[in-house]
Amino acid sequence: MMAAVTVVDVATGPAVGLLPLVSLGPAFAPLVGGWRRTLGVGVIALLLTVGLSVYNDLFDAARGYVSTASVIGVTAAGLVAVSMRQKREAELASVRSIAEAAQRVLLKPVPRLAGQLRAAVSYMSAVAEARIGGDLYEVVAAPQGVRVIVGDVQGKGLDAVETAAIVLGAFREAALDEADLTQVGCRLARSVDRQLEGEKFVTAILAEVRDREVTFLNYGHPAPLLIRADGSATLPEPAVYALPLGLSAHGPSEAEPFQADFHPGDQLLLYTDGVTEARDGEGQFYPLADRAPLLKERDPEAALETLRQDLLQHVGGPLQDDAAMLLLRYR
Repeated sequence: MMAAVTVVDVATGPAVGLLPLVSLGPAFAPLVGGWRRTLGVGVIALLLTVGLSVYNDLFDAARGYVSTASVIGVTAAGLVAVSMRQKREAELASVRSIAEAAQRVLLKPVPRLAGQLRAAVSYMSAVAEARIGGDLYEVVAAPQGVRVIVGDVQGKGLDAVETAAIVLGAFREAALDEADLTQVGCRLARSVDRQLEGEKFVTAILAEVRDREVTFLNYGHPAPLLIRADGSATLPEPAVYALPLGLSAHGPSEAEPFQADFHPGDQLLLYTDGVTEARDGEGQFYPLADRAPLLKERDPEAALETLRQDLLQHVGGPLQDDAAMLLLRYR
């Protein structure tokens, strides 16, 4: 940029008055470099300004001094801008490290193997640069069977993260202590009712895999996708959906358990509504049940990644809501 201004200024002479444009160099330098690069560009701009002013005899008038002063001023402002940018970048890096630590505590990596099951998980936040949000998941290999939860907290931001921490903490404790899944659900509901305030709520689905059978408790959550070994897919639903966790004041929140067969070669996909409510450019929802063949990869993580990429391609842009998917495959 400065070279172009110099060439044009030498070719056209002082009448056009392009010399002040040399200061564009140190003006843009803070965007891509540190203080050394900004200072170096400023020094080059200053040398060009002085040289062109001497060449065009501009120091006989005020123009040469004004151009020189403008380069010095813009360079000084650029150095201040670099210092502020680097300070914000350091703060952002600190916040990101805290968010990653919170993710490791809140959303621990699920075990790849749990009993006779292989597990894989995918989480996508709707907030740019976010690592965690209001969706939650967990896999617990309890003596009674493999127990899992996938949930969606009302709202976003830190309040949603706090609520998710409450639900996960209660589930992790209850999943290991209670004899059956119904008791896990009751204990989870009581814990959430005690700790949530106002109109906060959590939709959730609990599942327990034992003896080639899967038992569900559904608290107002989207139905799971059950894929048989032959490729057929169903969406098991209860006769009556229970209220989401945290809304016991509005009516009974006890969920009725319901079962489905789960044999070797079968797959179970639990997800949040950020998946099924994702829209394309024409406003069409993501047809999850029709995408069941995408989960045919031998590796569950690769299969889930294929589904995730298809979801992003369907949306054609950033997600409007958090989206979590938990895939269980009977080995």
